[in-house]
Amino acid sequence: MPNRAWAEHARAVQRLADSYDAIPAGQPVRLAKRTTNLFRARQQTAAPGLDVGGLDGVIEVVPDGPDGPVAEVQAMCTYEHLVDATLPHGLVPYVVPQLRTITLGGAVTGLGIESTSFRLGLPHESVLEMDVFTGAGEVVTTRPGDELFDAFPNSYGSLGYATRLRIRLAPAPPYVALRHVRFDDAGLLAKTIEEIAATCTYDGERVDGLDGVSFGPGEHVLTLARWTDEAGPTSDYAGQDIYYRSLQHRDRDLLTMYDYLWRWDTDWFWCSGAFGAQNRWLRRVWPRSRRRSDVYMGLLKLDRRFDIADRLDRRAGRPQRERVVQDIEVPVERIGEFLDWFDDEIGMRPVWLCPLVSKGASRGEQWPTYPLEPGRVYVNVGFWGTVHVGPEAPNAPRNRAIEAKVHELGGHKSLYSEAFYAPEQFDALYNTVHLDEVKRHHDPDDRLTNLYDKAVRSR
Repeated sequence: MPNRAWAEHARAVQRLADSYDAIPAGQPVRLAKRTTNLFRARQQTAAPGLDVGGLDGVIEVVPDGPDGPVAEVQAMCTYEHLVDATLPHGLVPYVVPQLRTITLGGAVTGLGIESTSFRLGLPHESVLEMDVFTGAGEVVTTRPGDELFDAFPNSYGSLGYATRLRIRLAPAPPYVALRHVRFDDAGLLAKTIEEIAATCTYDGERVDGLDGVSFGPGEHVLTLARWTDEAGPTSDYAGQDIYYRSLQHRDRDLLTMYDYLWRWDTDWFWCSGAFGAQNRWLRRVWPRSRRRSDVYMGLLKLDRRFDIADRLDRRAGRPQRERVVQDIEVPVERIGEFLDWFDDEIGMRPVWLCPLVSKGASRGEQWPTYPLEPGRVYVNVGFWGTVHVGPEAPNAPRNRAIEAKVHELGGHKSLYSEAFYAPEQFDALYNTVHLDEVKRHHDPDDRLTNLYDKAVRSR
C-alpha cells in the first residue's frame, strides 16, 4: 500500500504542475479550492486555479522509524482524516488544531494552535521536511534551517503551497482525564499558566494539554488535560450535552482521546448557538453528524451572501454590526490587562484561552514571519462574534482598536481573519522585508499574491 500511495501522490503533484502550466503567463496563481477556514475574503481572479485534487490524504504512517514515529501527509489532508489514520497506531500529531477540516498545510502556512502548544509548540515546529510548490512552478524540498522553510509559517501561500509534509507523531493513549480549575483573579490565572508551562504539572498531576475559557470578569477556567490508559465512564459532548458549559459546573471529566481532540468542533466552540444548535429542542432533531464546524461555516456563508442578520437588525431597529473574529497572542503577564481592556472596549464573552510556547527555528532563532520570542509563554485569546456599533461598522473601529492594543502589549495576531494594518506597520510586525527576499528567490515573476495583499487588501 505505501508504494501505491507514493505513486498516487506523484501523479497528483504532476496534475498540480500541469494546471500551473495551463495558467497564462503573467496571470496570478491561486488554489482551485472550494472550502476554507479563513474568515476573510479570498482574492478573486478569472484565471483557473491550481489543481490540488488528490493531495488530500495520508501517504504513510511510520510508527517506528529513525526519526521516531512520523507520518508522510499531503498538504490538503484535513486533521480529521489525519487523526483517523494515526489513532489506530496509538499516535497523533504533536498539535491537532481544534476544527476537523483545518488542513495540515493550512495549519503550517497559516499557523495553528491547540492545548498541547504550551509544551510542543506550533504545528510547523513538528515538521521535519516538506515539499513546496513555488510560484516558479517548481517543487522544492525544504527542511528546518532553510530560508524557505523558516519563512513559510504565516506566509499564507505567498511563498508557495506545500504538497507533502513529514511530521512527528506523539503517543496517544485512549483516554483524557480533565480537571477544570477556576480563578476569579486574572493575575493568579497568569501565574498558574506560567508555572504549568515551566513544569508540565499542577498540584502533583501531570499536564499534557492546557487551555481554558474566560466567561467574564472574575470567571476564568483552566482545563488541565492528562493522557491516560485508565478507563471509566466518559462524557459525550457530540450529543445533547455541550462541552463549554461543562467547564462551569464540573470539576473532573473523562473523554476518549478522539472526543477530546474534537471537543470544540461539535459546537464550533460556542458559536453554534447563533444557529439555534444549542436549543435543546432543536438539538434533538439536528442530526448529530451535522453538528460540526464546517456545517456552521456553510450556514455563515449563506448569511453573508443574503445579508440575513443585517436585514433582521434593520427590521428590528438595531445598530449595524461589526464582525469581530480574531485570534491574538499576548505575553502571559499581560493577559489580565488585555482581558480588562477587552471587557471595557469590546464586551464579548466567552473567549478562548490557549497558552503556547514557540520552540523557535532549528537554529534557536525566531520564525521570521511571525516573530514570537522563542521560549516565552504567550496566551492565545480567541473571540468570534459581532458587536453592534452603528454606522461606523464598515470602518471596523473595534478590530482596529484590538490591533492597536495587541501591538501595545507586545503581542501578535493571526491573519486568518480580517486585518486593517497600514503597510508600514504590517511590514514591521510580520517582517515582510525578509519575506519578500525569500519570495523573490522562489517566485521571481511574482505569480503569487504577497502577504499584505492577501491579508489586508483582499477586503
